[in-house]
Amino acid sequence: MHNTWRASQSLYHIFRLTANVSPPDHIIHLTDDLLNLSLHSYETVRGLAGKSLLKMMKRWPSTISKCVLSLSQNLKNSSSPECSVLGSCAVLSTQTVLKCLTTDLKALSSFLLGILSSSHHETLKAQKAINELFIKYNIHFSGVSRNMFKASGNSEGTDFGELVSQIGSLSFESSNLHWRYNLMANRVLLLLAMASRNDPNSSSKILSETAGHFLQSLKSQLPQTRILAISALNTLLKESPYKLSEDRPIYSTNRQDNSKSSLEEALSTIFQEEGFFNETLNSLSHVHIVDTDGASSKGNHGTSSFQSVADKSITRFYFEFSSSWPRTPSWISLFGNDTFYSSFARIFKRLVQECGAPVILALKDALADYINAKERTKQCVAAEAVAGVLHSDVHGVSDAWDSWLMAHLQSIIQAPTVESIPEWAACIRYAVTGKGKHGAKVPLLRQKVMDCLMNPLPETVSTSVVAKRYMFLSAALIEVSPPKMPVIELALHYKLLEELLGSMSHSSPQVRESIGVTLSVLCSNIRLQGSCNLVHPHEVGTSSVHRKVEAGNWDHYLVERASELVVKIQNFSQSDTLDVQTDRISDNGVSSEQSHDDVKWMETLFHFIVSSLKSGRSSVLLDVVVGLLYPVISLQETSNKDLSTLAKAAFELLKWRVYSESHLRKVVLTILSIANDANWRTRSMTLTYLRSFMYRHTFVLSKVDKQQIWQTVEKLLTDNQVEVREHAAAVLAGLMKGGDEDLAQDFRHRAYTEASIIQKKRKQRSMRSGLSVASLHGQILALAACVLSVPYDIPSWLPGHVTLLAQFVSEPSPVKSTVTKAVAEFRRTHADTWNVQKDSFTEEQLEVLADTSSSSSYFA
Repeated sequence: MHNTWRASQSLYHIFRLTANVSPPDHIIHLTDDLLNLSLHSYETVRGLAGKSLLKMMKRWPSTISKCVLSLSQNLKNSSSPECSVLGSCAVLSTQTVLKCLTTDLKALSSFLLGILSSSHHETLKAQKAINELFIKYNIHFSGVSRNMFKASGNSEGTDFGELVSQIGSLSFESSNLHWRYNLMANRVLLLLAMASRNDPNSSSKILSETAGHFLQSLKSQLPQTRILAISALNTLLKESPYKLSEDRPIYSTNRQDNSKSSLEEALSTIFQEEGFFNETLNSLSHVHIVDTDGASSKGNHGTSSFQSVADKSITRFYFEFSSSWPRTPSWISLFGNDTFYSSFARIFKRLVQECGAPVILALKDALADYINAKERTKQCVAAEAVAGVLHSDVHGVSDAWDSWLMAHLQSIIQAPTVESIPEWAACIRYAVTGKGKHGAKVPLLRQKVMDCLMNPLPETVSTSVVAKRYMFLSAALIEVSPPKMPVIELALHYKLLEELLGSMSHSSPQVRESIGVTLSVLCSNIRLQGSCNLVHPHEVGTSSVHRKVEAGNWDHYLVERASELVVKIQNFSQSDTLDVQTDRISDNGVSSEQSHDDVKWMETLFHFIVSSLKSGRSSVLLDVVVGLLYPVISLQETSNKDLSTLAKAAFELLKWRVYSESHLRKVVLTILSIANDANWRTRSMTLTYLRSFMYRHTFVLSKVDKQQIWQTVEKLLTDNQVEVREHAAAVLAGLMKGGDEDLAQDFRHRAYTEASIIQKKRKQRSMRSGLSVASLHGQILALAACVLSVPYDIPSWLPGHVTLLAQFVSEPSPVKSTVTKAVAEFRRTHADTWNVQKDSFTEEQLEVLADTSSSSSYFA
């Protein structure tokens, strides 16, 4: 049977490979009948006939072209009924037909012109079928065969050029075509222009005409057409003859014609028209949708508001799913939701690289108006154009920087408006982004942009402008590649580090936040550079830096300074709650104003910690983060609410940080020392931190570290503060659930033994002579922790522990309340399976539990 099948396939293969073989007459008649039935008024008949026709086309590929020509005429013909349009679309959308279109120019021409000439069909079903057909063709387009350009007399090549010209004429808005079909025509024009690259004879002309057409389409009145023009130009503008590179550092002013881009002549005549860029920037500004609700539309070109799903499938293009910018995730929430579209900036960059300095000169006057515009949407598109120019690296851009670009950037920095800060921050970030596959090549103007940002501001500017400058600096520094950082950039880092460390007590909360964010980026860059290079920090010139903040000691300075200020802030907070007088001098000679400066410094440090943990860069700053555990845990509750809020935010992020083995021992020592702090709130927060820490590190901690942590928590069971004692019991219950079983078993044995001794003394009426209230409560909490560590099971030791615990119910508070709550919780968690689990208890134990439980505690 297999040989028979192989033989039949070999015969069929002859017909597949030989295009000249015609089907028999009865096959032709059958195909015609199926073609007519596929247009039948009944949907079931159309479906069955279409499937059969598809089988015939697969068997006789030579019949496909005839079917396509016939079905395309049904789309063109205005008198075609709805059923004919639906049947034609169903057959044309099959993979067999779409595959044939890549090799048959006549069928392709009929297919495309049939779709673009079918706007006269008025029914919703017909229009929906036509749209779905085009979208499917658009998605499955795989180019055209080179054989399409290689015919005798080059006739087919000429026909392809004529097809492109014909569709190009349809894609103009003056063609009175419905806007949806105009959009389709533009999309087809882009696809055919890309396909023309296979033919060197017609490629240059078609590509230049198409690029010029889409450059003019940037001024289109239709938003969808403008978005498609962005996609098209990003695809078509590829040459960069004016771009400076390492092997071609300088160009003479007398350029030869053979070094020009193939598209330059066609593009130059368009953008040099008077007012072209004014109209273009104005049109592009309408695409930017400023979302007032806070939800960013970034990446969608603002299309979510006015584009349907069908429109998006036409205007989007595959390259947008693999964007190379930004290279670093946008984790800085301080910037807000920006509407900066990198694809728009790439258009201006590619245009400058294709055509050189004339584009920059043409943009100069238009940008002057848009940079200073009051509308945020106009500033958005101005930021994209400036970013593209700054990142173009062409001959003449340095002169443009010196003559007008630098002045514009300075005016942007010092402008009092804050609404467009996110867009201009993204502009600077784009401008300094590294080039090359790995982003390691430094752009031509990066150093000049950074030097402009480093220039000191006038003393009269507002705090919002100061914060804006730091935002711009952090945006620039985040795109720097530390392993490839030149010495001059490293020197800038240390200069800025000195400035930031000296401004951490700034009076404005907004400025302190921006300083903290910038400091996290700056320090992580320095650490990453140090780990990849052997350049010593003192080699970059830091002689003017204060001895405490020398380049190599900034990490020690932050940790030591924070540790000193924690005690001062706590003392000031305690005295502040007792005495609210102003301008007083405390016993240690520290003024109230100085204490407020200390609080501000600590707030900036907390912003630094939060930003580092959010950014994903905390791994290189882990030793600093570990050193700052004490301030974060200690300042959770102070009289300054803003400081406490920041400390809690840092604490929530710090709880889930996983530490490497090299830092683990230091973290454990820090926790053990904080657990003995004089402030009971600090001891309680340490226990909170311990819960998460042990959950993340139980299986990587050494035996010694586990024992020390257990001993510390056990010690807190007898703390003077009742809240700390109860918290320690809850932590111990958690440790027994998932910790070391040997330690848990030893703890359970000791808790039961010591509680039994206390119970015996109580019966002998000698209990009060030996234990304080805290010690007695601690022993009972230890027993309660054992009971609560197994909420659903009944291990062999549990009946004895819970029975012994219940016998202390007659003790005074807080022991009584602890016993009542623990027994009630035990009852609640074991209620579902109590009929089975009660068999593990003796009659005496059940009587003790029954005596302890009351309705109030049971239903608590």
